Amino acid sequence: MTMVIFRQATADDAAAVHRLISDNLEAGHLLPRTMEDVLEHAPRFVVAERDGAVIACAELAPLSKTVAEVRSLVVDQHARGNHIGPRLVTELASGAVARGFATLCAFTHQPSHFVRMGFTIVPHMWVPEKIAHDCTSCPLFRRCGQYAVTLPLRAGVQIRPEQPAAVIYGGRTVGARRPNVERLQLDPAHVLVPTDEHAVPA
Repeated sequence: MTMVIFRQATADDAAAVHRLISDNLEAGHLLPRTMEDVLEHAPRFVVAERDGAVIACAELAPLSKTVAEVRSLVVDQHARGNHIGPRLVTELASGAVARGFATLCAFTHQPSHFVRMGFTIVPHMWVPEKIAHDCTSCPLFRRCGQYAVTLPLRAGVQIRPEQPAAVIYGGRTVGARRPNVERLQLDPAHVLVPTDEHAVPA
């Protein structure tokens, strides 16, 4: 099998990254990105490259001085099943640690993938930076079908799919072996709009 190379993206990768995201919008429940947006934020992306072609990507998007988000995580359908996704998240987590972030978060329709990587499902209100930055302007605010997941960061952080974290839900800690994580429902009615003191500048 040809070796997969993981590296920081450059402006030259913007077209390939944009095409990868656009081709997998429905399958990956991804938010659409414009070419201009991808080009502007290209250095935030880590890409996986095989035989000179970009086959996966993910963005580290700062939400505040301490919290960063995994965005636009997508692996080409022909490259899935090779642990490329977890490796991308590991690369982003290492970069986040180096930049001084304390928490890595993601918002996803498939939380089980992140739980297997060591993330914890939490109520949306536990990530007020995301709510202030993106959610309040979203037409699906309070009707969100995504789950919030977080990962505390530390030096030498590693994503270990075989050691999932517990799920925090409704004030209870549920063991990692709980089946069908996807069926857990976070009540959108309990998502709070953050006060000004938690607001993050756009």
